[in-house]
Amino acid sequence: MATIIVQPGGARAGKQRVDLTAIAHNRLMLLLILFMAITAVLILRLTWVGVFAGNGRGGDAMGGLPARADIVDRNGVPLARTMDAYSIAVRPSRLIGDPSELARKLHEIFPDEPEAAFHKKLTGRGWAYLRRRALPEEVAAVNALGEIGIEFPREKERLYPQRTLAAHVMGFAPNTDGKGGMGVEAAFNDRLTDAALRGQPFAMSIDSRVQGALESELYAQLVQTRAKGAGGVILDANTGEVIAMASIPVFDPNKLQNYAGKSCSESPLCNHMVQARYELGSAFKPLSIAAAMDRGVVTSMAKTYDATAPLAIAGFRIKDDHPLGRWINVPEILVHSSNIGTARIADQMGAEPLQHLFRELHFDQRAPIELNERAGTLWPANWGRITTLTVSYGHGIAVTPLHLASAYAALVNGGLWRPATLRKLKADEVPEGRRVFSAATSARMRQLLRMIVAAGTGRSADAKGYRVGGKTGSAEKPQEGRYNKTSLVTTFASAFPMDNPRYVVLVTMDEATGQYGLRTAAWTAAPVVKRVVERTGPMLGVLPDERRDVDISDLMPLLHGDKEKE
Repeated sequence: MATIIVQPGGARAGKQRVDLTAIAHNRLMLLLILFMAITAVLILRLTWVGVFAGNGRGGDAMGGLPARADIVDRNGVPLARTMDAYSIAVRPSRLIGDPSELARKLHEIFPDEPEAAFHKKLTGRGWAYLRRRALPEEVAAVNALGEIGIEFPREKERLYPQRTLAAHVMGFAPNTDGKGGMGVEAAFNDRLTDAALRGQPFAMSIDSRVQGALESELYAQLVQTRAKGAGGVILDANTGEVIAMASIPVFDPNKLQNYAGKSCSESPLCNHMVQARYELGSAFKPLSIAAAMDRGVVTSMAKTYDATAPLAIAGFRIKDDHPLGRWINVPEILVHSSNIGTARIADQMGAEPLQHLFRELHFDQRAPIELNERAGTLWPANWGRITTLTVSYGHGIAVTPLHLASAYAALVNGGLWRPATLRKLKADEVPEGRRVFSAATSARMRQLLRMIVAAGTGRSADAKGYRVGGKTGSAEKPQEGRYNKTSLVTTFASAFPMDNPRYVVLVTMDEATGQYGLRTAAWTAAPVVKRVVERTGPMLGVLPDERRDVDISDLMPLLHGDKEKE
């Protein structure tokens, strides 16, 4: 029989080994739980930063909104883009360094920002931006400071890569509440933020090449003539698309300033092509004479009108700047820009036909275009006899330059008026148009407008080979209840090529002084049209051809001769 020997203390040793194993196990479990908790906290923190840090607690205009669609010109050139950009911000409560020393270092990185401005933000009570739209190298330099209280949120930024180009048309994006903004950014805000169209750029009617040429020539003329301002618009005469629209002075939508309280004439944000209304003077004469043709008042180009002396009516005297002192026919009225001759035709026609035409051309309301920034017109309250006469040559009624450009498109394209648009139109989207002139009248007006450039006041707009036709307009600006004879708005409204009109080009100069102090449109506005047509014609597919022209052989013999009186 075996004998079992039990050694004293053996049971105690076994129990101790079990206790040590349990303790080690518990400690490992505790460390594992602690590690998992730390990992969870880090994941939550990273998730919070990823979701909320980019919302721009400082009131970013694009923060919290889905990315806006890009805006491109009619050829796909980007004019506005939304990009992910870095910002630099601070939480003063988390700073570990000396704010004064940190402000000094930030000023070294951003020398354009005063050191005191950084110190104020670093010692403030709440979260604040230190820099918006920071460059990657700037972010790296600030990050190298090792300050945990500084953050680098990623935000959506609206950038305008062409800077001032077409700034008045482009405008800038509205705030997060959809308010503010201007130009296409505001007018097409719903389209640009439509989630269903995400990724599809919005194509404007603007051609950035043509826009650049127009702005360049306007600015050069503004400097040369010491003008207060300048503007221009180029329209597709057959679709209403705005190919270019410029207003000077300009602004950079990337660097907006506070222009609050400034009037349209003082603010660079003002688009003078749609926000300023003018009495555009003699540029109205072709419209009035066309109305008389359609109403059967003018039935012959050879018919003459008494311009031997100023026309006296109701205590007023209507006179010509360069009186011919004789009876003149219709081509001579336009070629020599006779107020007297135009007024006599309007007097025979009466008020109703002229009112009807001007309403058809929308001269009694804001210009039909998508922009929100549009001035109302100055429509005569009383259409008496004197008003009918003066309005016929562009005095006593004020419209925007865009109104006149659209009217000229109808005048030369066969008689169809279409609203101007900033959308690039497909062939099936072009409006049918509304007839405002007969096709026969439009054809005759193409001849007459070409004559004005070939032999009249518009000679300085004659771009060789492009068959330009148009009309000058010089009007005194009203000031303190009367007209200022030394303050002129000059306009040249034109189209080319006149044998098959494709584009309307209108230029307006505000208080310009031409060569030798001459201030009329023939010296200030018409030369700009010539240079713009020469530069942009090939871009638009219109090449110079001096073998082609409008046939005006039946009208030229009517110039410079005394004809039978009416």
